[in-house]
Amino acid sequence: MSGRFEPGLTPADQHLAALGAALSRLRRDTDRITGWAGELVDVLVGGGRLLSTGNGGSASQAQHLTSELVGRFRDDRPAFSAIALCAETSALTAIGNDYGVEAIFERQVQAHGRPGDVLIAISTSGRSPNVVAAVDAANSLGMTTWALTGPPGNPLADACDDALCVQSPLTATIQEIHLVAIHLLCTAFDAQLQADAITAELAGEVS
Repeated sequence: MSGRFEPGLTPADQHLAALGAALSRLRRDTDRITGWAGELVDVLVGGGRLLSTGNGGSASQAQHLTSELVGRFRDDRPAFSAIALCAETSALTAIGNDYGVEAIFERQVQAHGRPGDVLIAISTSGRSPNVVAAVDAANSLGMTTWALTGPPGNPLADACDDALCVQSPLTATIQEIHLVAIHLLCTAFDAQLQADAITAELAGEVS
């Protein structure tokens, strides 16, 4: 489906059709998301940290992700270290004023990131210079970098260790799929935590 309204369909029908098609394609990425969740469990349980970032609507989704990890997604569990760099308003304005907008996330990665930590960078276009700069900084620190982007072949996806790319011309559809992907990541994260706890309990009984 193109980004233009199709004759004979209401805008709502077209929006839902585009979303349905993208959701169907997302099933191809469930193994990738489950793999990310397993790695994230190892990092956060081991005392590491998740950083996330994005601009505009992607910024709100970056905050949504970290809030689910610091708080809880569904069932009660320990709190984990997760920071949405786009939510640090005083740091954002100070860095933007002193170093320029392209450095607002990069500088924070340099401050908060450690080798082995994870950065999840979110951009519907995959071409936001400040988000790409944050990934470059994370890579130089030895962090793991993952992206949620729009269509593949963009600078952000190319810069990251792995990327979930949504093949759609519609920004709204890409954002909606990113939100579903975030919820799938949180679901898989909690499931892996629970599985690890059961394994540890059984190992204790055997020993």
